Amino acid sequence: MKKSRTVITVLFAGLTTLAAGGPALSESEPVPTEPLALRKIMQDMGREMGIIAEAISREAWDVVGKSALRIADHPRPPMSERMKIMSLFGKEMGRFKEHDMKTHDIARRLKDAAAHEDAPAVISTFAALQRSCLECHRSFRKPFQEHFYGKRVTE
Repeated sequence: MKKSRTVITVLFAGLTTLAAGGPALSESEPVPTEPLALRKIMQDMGREMGIIAEAISREAWDVVGKSALRIADHPRPPMSERMKIMSLFGKEMGRFKEHDMKTHDIARRLKDAAAHEDAPAVISTFAALQRSCLECHRSFRKPFQEHFYGKRVTE
């Protein structure tokens, strides 16, 4: 009987220590969280970029135009998420929005070039769209992912 009390006491002490230490441990390590809506939006736009690259090689101008329009008119994250992003970037939020607007504008130009079946314009505009994406990612991806997902991002 005395032995079982000792075991129960040790187990209770261990559980109490774990319960008390739990919050401290979780504060030091990032807690996995649901991906933000912006992540899916970015993944969808990445897929559209791949579709465009493949469609250019086939001169499928209608496909280029449709994908470019989906990029130009990509959905916005919910307001609560936009507030979190604004809080993260603070004064840099204007620059973040400029990148987004630039991407919208270039994607619309790409749609127009595809509608005219102007291959050289499609190719140069697609390159401009890729550069626009890259510039934004270089400026904002790392701090975004580290803040929201606790990930160190390598370039």
